[in-house]
Amino acid sequence: MKIVDRIQSPTPKLFQLLRNIGLVLAAIGGVLLASPVDLPSWLNDLGGYLTVAGGVLSSVSQLTVVDGVNTHDSG
Repeated sequence: MKIVDRIQSPTPKLFQLLRNIGLVLAAIGGVLLASPVDLPSWLNDLGGYLTVAGGVLSSVSQLTVVDGVNTHDSG
């Protein structure tokens, strides 16, 4: 399966939820990194970790497709 076909294929319901959670984590991390006030260093580190973890979770969840024997399973 080509990557374009994989991206355009339907995503299972569980992975849609995980994708959305990843997007929220990445957004929170981005807010922490772009904060105009001086935050403690551990909070800046946390922002970086949240951004990376959220991006990875979202991208992996988006590439998961319904394929195989049971194509009617939505979760």
